Amino acid sequence: MANVFMVPQYVVYGENALKTGMDEIKTYGKKAMIVTDKNAVDLGYVKKLTGELGQIGIAHFIYADINAEPDHTMIDKGVELFKNEQCDFLIALGGGSPIDSMKAIAVVHANGGSVCDYVGKALDNDPPRMVAIPTTAGTGSEATKFTIIANANTNVKMLIANPKLMVDCAVLDSDFTLTLPKSVTAATGIDAFCHALEAYTSLKANVMSETFAVSAIKRIFANLNEAFNNGSDKTARSEMLLAAFEAGVSFSNASVTIVHGMSRPIGALFHVPHGMSNAMLLKVCLNFLKSDVTDRLCALAKEIGVYKDGMSVEEGSEAFVRASNDLIKAMQVKTPIDYGITKDDFFKYIPKMSEDAMASGSPSNTRRQPTKEILMELYTQLWNEAEQSKAS
Repeated sequence: MANVFMVPQYVVYGENALKTGMDEIKTYGKKAMIVTDKNAVDLGYVKKLTGELGQIGIAHFIYADINAEPDHTMIDKGVELFKNEQCDFLIALGGGSPIDSMKAIAVVHANGGSVCDYVGKALDNDPPRMVAIPTTAGTGSEATKFTIIANANTNVKMLIANPKLMVDCAVLDSDFTLTLPKSVTAATGIDAFCHALEAYTSLKANVMSETFAVSAIKRIFANLNEAFNNGSDKTARSEMLLAAFEAGVSFSNASVTIVHGMSRPIGALFHVPHGMSNAMLLKVCLNFLKSDVTDRLCALAKEIGVYKDGMSVEEGSEAFVRASNDLIKAMQVKTPIDYGITKDDFFKYIPKMSEDAMASGSPSNTRRQPTKEILMELYTQLWNEAEQSKAS
């Protein structure tokens, strides 16, 4: 069976990537809408970008009202501003939220209506040119054909997938990640790990997606601890940015599975950042799926150096699971309790979260097929482990 493999048309990475990327960006139009957040403004990142745009004669308008959990009202506003300000292309500067928002603004501008109209629907018209400049090393949105936007009316995170959502240019400049706090480094790093691991174990995996996934996992195990403990290490930061991109390429082409399926409802209902909700679910989900992917987990154990001579496939698989759990522990991943979620609220929404997760389609890509009832058990297990962690 033939496979279609997609990556951004133009990727710039390494030292001075932002400045180098201007050679491509200057061909995209005369005025850019910069889709970003307040944090990127406060850190001086937006000023750095606008300075480079000024050097090549590109005008700009800054839309900095995106938050960590963007919803369709922010997209509606962005579409209106893009038109009113007479912009002709878009640049996203930030984590996954600004990048996803930029994609949504672009496709709605080109196709009309609301972003809520496009779940599972075709996109007839090509969007304006898009540039993604990630400031976190995790979401991989700069490399994917997806955008995730919450419907503020239904509290459901809408997953929209279409090749037209692939950005034209991704700029991977590690200077934008040097000030990331440890908590964000951890959450986004584990998010990238989830992307790569889910893509590698997905029913839709193919040779090329596996290649990117394995490379990402090796980079993460080699560099995430250093990036977490020594945020000023430019080598570790640069390697994590590449790992996040590779992981994005892998899951864009092979899809995610049970972790992301269960993660989105937690974010939509309780406003837990996407990377953190993935991170808190990884342990219970990996324990669930490992029985049907022992060969793949054993192969990963060999890639990251935890496989020992003489180990059986099952022992190699368990070695990888232990290494993954150790990485989660080292990243000090928060629990639902840490986010102020009460047990009554969490358990009240377990049936809805399980239904929404199954409806997203992501769990169906898992090699060990879950049901709504299994997801309910896993959400319960997540809470029980959180309580045990608090008690210890």
